[in-house]
Amino acid sequence: MKVSIKSVHFKADSRLEQFIEKKVGKLAGLYEGVIGSEITLKVDKSESKANKIAELRLQIPGYDLYAKKQSDTFEEATDTAVDALKKQLERHKGKFKK
Repeated sequence: MKVSIKSVHFKADSRLEQFIEKKVGKLAGLYEGVIGSEITLKVDKSESKANKIAELRLQIPGYDLYAKKQSDTFEEATDTAVDALKKQLERHKGKFKK
């Protein structure tokens, strides 16, 4: 699976990129049809502490699955977005088992 990571207006360090690739890579193990993924990391300009945004798009045959989460850290935002995509993948797989 191809993993593309984009960080908007900052440079993500290699440790963060490795963490994201590891988390997103687990999604490919759940469903063989995963083609690739795009991850966009942004910092919101709000004054709140939870200003880190992770947007994940998982490309599967037919259409894409999408999750956007905001949190205190990029790791936490990525974690919750991956959990949301796991649920979407399970629902998608369930449609074809009927």
